[in-house]
Amino acid sequence: KSLSRSSVRSRMSLKPPKAYNSLQKGALVWDPKPLQVKKIFEALKKGLNEYLEAHQAELDYLSGRHKDTKRNSRLAFYYDLDKQIRSVERYIRKLEFHISKVEELYEAYCIQCRLRDGATNMKQAFSLSPATKASRESLVELYRNVQECTEDMCFIEGALEVHLGEFHVKMKGLVGFARLCPGDQYEVFVRLGRQKWRLRGKIETDDSQTWDEEEKIFIPNLHEKFEIKVTELRGLATILVGVVTCDSSSFFSTKPQAIVVDITELGTIKLRLEVLW
Repeated sequence: KSLSRSSVRSRMSLKPPKAYNSLQKGALVWDPKPLQVKKIFEALKKGLNEYLEAHQAELDYLSGRHKDTKRNSRLAFYYDLDKQIRSVERYIRKLEFHISKVEELYEAYCIQCRLRDGATNMKQAFSLSPATKASRESLVELYRNVQECTEDMCFIEGALEVHLGEFHVKMKGLVGFARLCPGDQYEVFVRLGRQKWRLRGKIETDDSQTWDEEEKIFIPNLHEKFEIKVTELRGLATILVGVVTCDSSSFFSTKPQAIVVDITELGTIKLRLEVLW
C-alpha cells in the first residue's frame, strides 16, 4: 500500500498548486466523488482528442501545400508556410503531453480509489469479527489506510482541475416571446463554485436587449455545476423568475456550445448563452 502510494506521488512529480494548498497531507479533505471525476475525465479527454484531430488535419493540409510550394512558388511564401507547420507541430506535441498527463492523473486516481474500496471492505469485515487485540489493531491500520487513500484522491482531484482549461461564457440574451416587454429590466446571476457573474439587462423599445457585460471567464470545477438565477427588477422590488442548474461536462468541445436554458418551469422565459472552451 505504502509503496503504491509513494510511487503515485513520484510519478506525478508535482506539488499542490497554490489554489489547492488545502489538499496537502494532513489537511481537512472532502469526500471524493469518483463517478463525477470519471464523467469529467471522459468529457475532457474527448474534447482534447477533438482538438488534436483538428490540428492534425490542419498539419496534413499545410504539409500538402508545403510540398507543392517547394516545387513551384516564391521562396518567402515557402518559408512562411514552413513556419506555420512548425507552430502547429509544437501545439500538437503540447496537446499530446496534456492528454498523457490527464490520463496519468486519472490512472493514479483509479488506483487509489480501488485501494480505498478494498480497505473499506476489509474494515467492515473486521468490524463484524470477534473483538480481539489483533482485530482492533487491524481496524486502526485499515482506518488509517482509508484516510490516506481519501487524501490522495482529493490531492489528485486538485491536480486534475489544473488541466481543465477555461470556459468563456457569452451572454446572448433572454427569450420570452410575450413575456418580455420594452422597458423590462432583468438581473442574471451565474455561479460556478466560488466564481460569480452578475449582470443586468434591459429590453429596448425595438425588442433588442442591452446588457452591462457580455462575457465572463470561468475556471471549470470537478464537482460544481453552473447555477443560474434570473430576477426581474421593478423599481426597488425584485421578482424571482427562476433558478436552474446546468452540468458543465458537455462544454468540453472544440466548437462553441449554444446553450438555451429554461428559466421558468413552463419555458416561457429562456436564457441563451454561448460557451467556448
